[in-house]
Amino acid sequence: MCANGSHPDDDCEEEQRIEALKQRAKQLSDDKMVSWMSDAVSMEQQEQFWRHVVEFEEAAGQTTTNFQQLVAAGVELPAPDVVDDEKLTGVLWAVVHGLALLNVFLTNTDHLSDRDLYSALWHRVLRDEVSALPDFPGSTSHVDMVGTGSEEDIRLYLRYFADEDWRRQWVVDFPDDDVPAHEDPPYDRDCHLPQSHYRDSTGEPSVDRGTNMS
Repeated sequence: MCANGSHPDDDCEEEQRIEALKQRAKQLSDDKMVSWMSDAVSMEQQEQFWRHVVEFEEAAGQTTTNFQQLVAAGVELPAPDVVDDEKLTGVLWAVVHGLALLNVFLTNTDHLSDRDLYSALWHRVLRDEVSALPDFPGSTSHVDMVGTGSEEDIRLYLRYFADEDWRRQWVVDFPDDDVPAHEDPPYDRDCHLPQSHYRDSTGEPSVDRGTNMS
């Protein structure tokens, strides 16, 4: 029976959509799905939840790349060697903001020139396979340009990005390591990069992605 309300026909249609989504989710999960929903959850929230479940199940196992996603969104991605210096910065920032609209955010880039960063993105970072799952509210991915855990990236982080507390703790944890002297990064880009509240400020967990610069 459809719920009573100020617009019973609308309520009935919404319940029917929710039930159809539940059945689709059950079908996609081979009848293995078990769920419980609080009575306090509105019908609108229920429909959104079940729509996400169906999208998740339909996309499970599928992958794409940020390169493909950007091209599909209309972002131009010319090869680095065909972009002259005068146009390169604009091309790079179009990519940066395009990634932000995909909820993908760059960190620790100030050791790289615009050309080096764009080249790293074009040749490697944007080519990494990522989940083709739909963009859920609050989900973000962070690409740390010194985040692979390699010895080179660790030294770059310690030299340019680690604060004094981090450097001191590193000495405590790894007393045999030679910690490089701090240097100010040669570029000033990170403070201007889009942050994760660019589209969402829910504080939901995010995924960190390192990238190999070797």
